[in-house]
Amino acid sequence: MRRRLLPHPLLTATIALVWVFLTNDVSPASAILGLAVGIVVPLLTRAWWPQRPALRWPLAVAEYMAIVLWDIVVSNVQVAWLVLFRRGRSLRSRFVSVPLDLTSPEAITALAGTITMTPGTLTADVSADRRALLVHCLDTADPDATAAGIKHRYERRLKRIFE
Repeated sequence: MRRRLLPHPLLTATIALVWVFLTNDVSPASAILGLAVGIVVPLLTRAWWPQRPALRWPLAVAEYMAIVLWDIVVSNVQVAWLVLFRRGRSLRSRFVSVPLDLTSPEAITALAGTITMTPGTLTADVSADRRALLVHCLDTADPDATAAGIKHRYERRLKRIFE
């Protein structure tokens, strides 16, 4: 019964919390409306969620999130330095192909999102066979080292979490 009313409880809670933040109102009315939206949206979209992704090591998610948050802070400083102190012509902006060992669509999406959230990098495309990501880097001297860094820092952790 609970599963039918709350097919995705974490999504419901996230939507309700985001609603309260977006309305900038912590009143009971705002919280109730956010909860209502949080219940209705997963119910209306459950047809597109045939199965839940399995997390093999849920505690590894906390480690992954901490690493991503740290990398976002460090990348913000690096990009600010590039913008303030380097000329545009001296930047070594490149597209880098990152071969994937991941097979889970959720893991590939998480990796692409992580790369895009980190300042200075952007996931531009996923190959049709889902074997590689095309990543644009604002400044990289060695594209192979950048791809290896992404694989070491993020992909291996996502593989542990999802596969």
